[in-house]
Amino acid sequence: MASVETAAEHERILREIESTDTNCIGPTLRSVYDGQEHGLFMEKLDVRIRNHDREIEKMCNHHFQGFVDSITELLKVRGEAQKLKSQVTETNGRLQDDGKELMGSMEELQKCRVQQRNIASTIDKLSHCLPVLEMYSRLQEQMRAKRYYPALRTLELLEHTCLPRAGQYRFCSIMAENIPMLRTQIRDTAMTQLRDFLESIRKHSDKIGETAIRQVHVEVPGAQDLVDFSPVYRCLHIYTVLGLRDVFENYYRKQRRKQARLVLQPHSNMHETLEGYRRYFNQIVGFFVVEDHVLHTTQGLVNRAYVEELWELALSKLIAALRTHSSYCDNPDLVLDLKNLIVLFADTLQGYGFPVSQLFDMLLEMREQYGEILLKRWNVLDQDNFSPIPVSTEEEYKHYTAQFPLQDPELDKLPFPKKLPFSEFVPKVYCQLKEFIYACLKYSEDLHLSSTEVDDMIRKSTNLLLTRTLSHCLQYAIKKKNVGLAELVQVIINTTHLEQSCHFLEEFISNITNVPPDSANATKLYGTSTFKDARHAAEAEIYTNLNAKIDQFLQLANYDWMAAAPGGGALEASDYLVDLIAFLKSTFSVFTNLPGKVAQTACMSACKHISTSLTELLLDPEVRQISIGALHQLNADVQECEGFARAGPVAGFQGDTLLLAFSDLRQLLELFTQWDWSAYLADYGKPSCKYLRVNPHTALNNVFPQFRKPDRDRQKLIDTLDDDQHMS
Repeated sequence: MASVETAAEHERILREIESTDTNCIGPTLRSVYDGQEHGLFMEKLDVRIRNHDREIEKMCNHHFQGFVDSITELLKVRGEAQKLKSQVTETNGRLQDDGKELMGSMEELQKCRVQQRNIASTIDKLSHCLPVLEMYSRLQEQMRAKRYYPALRTLELLEHTCLPRAGQYRFCSIMAENIPMLRTQIRDTAMTQLRDFLESIRKHSDKIGETAIRQVHVEVPGAQDLVDFSPVYRCLHIYTVLGLRDVFENYYRKQRRKQARLVLQPHSNMHETLEGYRRYFNQIVGFFVVEDHVLHTTQGLVNRAYVEELWELALSKLIAALRTHSSYCDNPDLVLDLKNLIVLFADTLQGYGFPVSQLFDMLLEMREQYGEILLKRWNVLDQDNFSPIPVSTEEEYKHYTAQFPLQDPELDKLPFPKKLPFSEFVPKVYCQLKEFIYACLKYSEDLHLSSTEVDDMIRKSTNLLLTRTLSHCLQYAIKKKNVGLAELVQVIINTTHLEQSCHFLEEFISNITNVPPDSANATKLYGTSTFKDARHAAEAEIYTNLNAKIDQFLQLANYDWMAAAPGGGALEASDYLVDLIAFLKSTFSVFTNLPGKVAQTACMSACKHISTSLTELLLDPEVRQISIGALHQLNADVQECEGFARAGPVAGFQGDTLLLAFSDLRQLLELFTQWDWSAYLADYGKPSCKYLRVNPHTALNNVFPQFRKPDRDRQKLIDTLDDDQHMS
């Protein structure tokens, strides 16, 4: 069994050797040597070789004739081949000769091809490098031109697009290394420009604000045109590209807050001139005009909340500063100019969308201060001469009647020269009242008030002028020392005419405010009561001064209470009394322009005062004895007074009304001069003597029941007679 299997295996190997490529026969032969029967295999291989040799021989014998024929043909061919070889050699020589030039051209062509390939390669490389170089050159040019935002864009394109395409070159590496430094340089330069911009707008904010304020009323270029905002935009874009927008926004807002605090800090002497206020307002307007422009052009660098926060801060500090500085001002013109400046300031910022109602509220507060300043500076009495105004011509008359609404037909008919009843005080007061009203109206302009509010404001301010300032001036003029009766009379005349002119002031206010004076909400002027009170005070002062003058004359009285009885003929009145009556006549002649009731009251008061004073002289406790002669002299003086009363120094008294002022004194004199005291004493059983003792109670209560004195004077008379007076 083993030999059969071995024989089969050897047969297989032989077939494999016959059919297998010689390159792969190695493993087959190795399998023979791996076995134990390689000798037997060699024998079989020899047998197979011999078989194949016999087959080859058979085949050769079969094809021998053809082979011989082929050799014969080949020999024939050899001759031809020799000829062909010679020809080929000859042709080759010729070709070699002819090809030398071609080979030279081919070599040159080859070199050209190499150069062309190199050039193409170079062009390809340069096509990637040139954009880098061009981009870098553009970057340098933009940096030199300080166009940093385009430079940053170029830098981004260079780093992320051009350099990766260029390849690994040394100059590319150098450029790549420089990119961070260039970014830092651009960022720092942009920030430097921003700082310069911030410093510039801080210095020029007043100019920006001035232009913005002028723009409200005049067609001028916008305030934004004065400012180059490109540094802000560039810096914002640069920091945005660098991913540092938040850093930039925080820095910008922080710096502007600092500048806002500086702008809102007023100068210490700002209140001295309007220019100081104007610069202050211009700076604030300039600041917020810039912020408003940045708000609307930078898409988030500042937002509405930030700007409103700054405005609230500015508004509080501004109002506090204005309240402080305006309180130092005592010039109404400056306050009015300041008000107009604040209105312009408010209108300008309101045009930019900022709320300004608090500013107008503050202006209403300043209105009260303005009124107070006007009131303090208002005084016309110091220059008045308290004399009626003389007018010589029609022009002068029209001049004064144009200043004051005088309506006196009787005066109009009088020829020139003539006198107006009032002094310079009246037209001055009336004109200054109108000027005051105009000033109040001027202040109320542009405050966005209704006609009713303006009317109410003017009337209240005018009432303050009337009831406080003017009233104080009049009271001072009336009460001051050395004021004469003529001056007091003129004050009464003046206040009477001013009182009559109050309805003209009412109409004047209504005309300029377009609010009817009879409107339900219209405040009434207190001029009538003010002038009436002043007139009453002047009247009372006239009575007081007149009595004081009378007292001065009475102090000159020097009666000889023990004078002897006069001889024949009528006694003349005392010199002091004659002078007193002359003074009264002169004084009451001045009273002709006074209201009749005032003159009558003054005259009655003077007569009563004289009567009372003479009675007090007669009943003075120091006078213990009175002679008949003294009584006759006193009687002569009383008759002089009674004659003055009968003469009617003041028109308007009915009958002997004025004479009644001396009736009590007359009865007292009759008591002492006409009664028969000796008969009276005899009835009481007392001895008659030269000097008679009088019982005052009996004399006053029983003997003369018709004698009625006021309790005070009655008691004084009783006390005097009780003092054991003797009468001759």
